[in-house]
Amino acid sequence: MSGLEPIRPPRWLKYANKVFAVLLRLGVPVSRHEKPVVLTAPGRKTGKPRSTPVTPMHLDGKRYVVNGFPGAEWVRNVRAADQVTITEGKRSETVRMVELSAEDARPVLRQFPVLV
Repeated sequence: MSGLEPIRPPRWLKYANKVFAVLLRLGVPVSRHEKPVVLTAPGRKTGKPRSTPVTPMHLDGKRYVVNGFPGAEWVRNVRAADQVTITEGKRSETVRMVELSAEDARPVLRQFPVLV
């Protein structure tokens, strides 16, 4: 891990994410800007699929996802997985995610508040 102390998200966030993920899978429009998707990765210990809604950012023909909470479990699962599934409505694709170094992430993070 990067040495950052995990931030505990609010208790309601886990349940709100589950509802949000169901709405996204049903194709309910929830944003007018970048479209949120459901990211599914196998759990590190159980291997059971774990899903969370994320909003990918499109920049220079590539997609980026930014972690909102240092130490988030979904990020740990993605780091441990070879591949993850991204679902947008009824369409799913399997992708490989690559973590950027701090230096490579800097220009992407500067664009995040503008694009997302």
